[in-house]
Amino acid sequence: MVKSTYTDNEKKLRQKALWAKILGQSFIWIVLILMYVPILVLIAFSFTEATELGTWSGFSFQLYADLFSSEEIMVALGNTLIIAVCSALISVILGTTGAIGIYYSKKRRRMMVEGITQVQVANAEIVIALSLTVMFVFIGTYIFNGANIFSFWTLLIGHVILSLPFVYLNVKPKLQQMDPALYEAALDLGCTQRQAVRKAIIPEVLPGAFSGFLLAITLSLDDFIVTAFLRGAGLLSGDATIETLSTLVQAKIKKGPIPTEMRALTTIIFLVVLSIVIGMTIYSNFQAKKAKKRPGR
Repeated sequence: MVKSTYTDNEKKLRQKALWAKILGQSFIWIVLILMYVPILVLIAFSFTEATELGTWSGFSFQLYADLFSSEEIMVALGNTLIIAVCSALISVILGTTGAIGIYYSKKRRRMMVEGITQVQVANAEIVIALSLTVMFVFIGTYIFNGANIFSFWTLLIGHVILSLPFVYLNVKPKLQQMDPALYEAALDLGCTQRQAVRKAIIPEVLPGAFSGFLLAITLSLDDFIVTAFLRGAGLLSGDATIETLSTLVQAKIKKGPIPTEMRALTTIIFLVVLSIVIGMTIYSNFQAKKAKKRPGR
C-alpha cells in the first residue's frame, strides 16, 4: 500500500514537471515568434518592389539597388556609422580604464562610483538629452558669446555619455572573475605598473570590453532622443544639420510612408548583426574547447 502511494506521488511529480516544461518552452517559443516573425516578414518584402507590406509584386533586388543609389540614405548611414564607431571607441577606452581604476580603488569610492553608474543606466534618455542641451546652451551663451556650439562634437559627447556606463558594466564582471593577485604577481616579476596593466589585466578584460564595444555601437545606432537634441551641422551633411538613420526615418514618417529602401537597409543590418553574433558564439565555443584540452585541466 505504501509502495502504491509512493508510485502515485512520483507520477504526479513527473506530470507536474512535464507540464512545467511544456509551458516554459511554449512561452519561450511565443516570445521568439513575436520577436522574429515581423523581422522575417520585413526581410521577405525587401525582395519585392511593392510599396506596401502585404502586397507582393514579384521577386526583385531593385530595393537594394535603390538603397545604394539613394544619396540621402547613404549620407544618413555614413553619419550614423561614424558617430557609432567613434563614440564606441571612446566609451570602451574610458569605460575599461575607469573600471580598472575603480576596481583597485577603496571600497567607499568604488561603491559611490558604481551607484552613480547604475543611476545613469536607469536614467531616461530624455533627462540626459535635456540636461546636456541646457549645459551646451549655457556654454555657448556665456563662454562663447552666444555662439551655437551644437555640432558633431556635442553629438559625440552625448553618445559617449549614453553608452559609457554600459561598457563599464560589461568590463566589471571580468575584473571580478580575474585572480586578484594577478596584478601584484606581474609587478613582482619585474613589470612596471603600465606593463602589468597592459600584459596582465587588459587580456583578462578584453572579452568584456569587446562586448561593451558592440553594445555601445548598438545604443548609438538605435538612439534618437539624444541625437535629435544635440546634433548640429557637420560630417557628411556638410553645412546642413547632421542626419542619422533614426532622425531620417522620423522625418520621413512626418511627411508620409517610410521609404521602401529602408526595408533593404534593415535587412542588411540584421544579417550583419546575426553574422557577428554567430561568429562570437563559434569563437567562444572554440576557446572553451581549447581551454579544456590544455594539460592539467
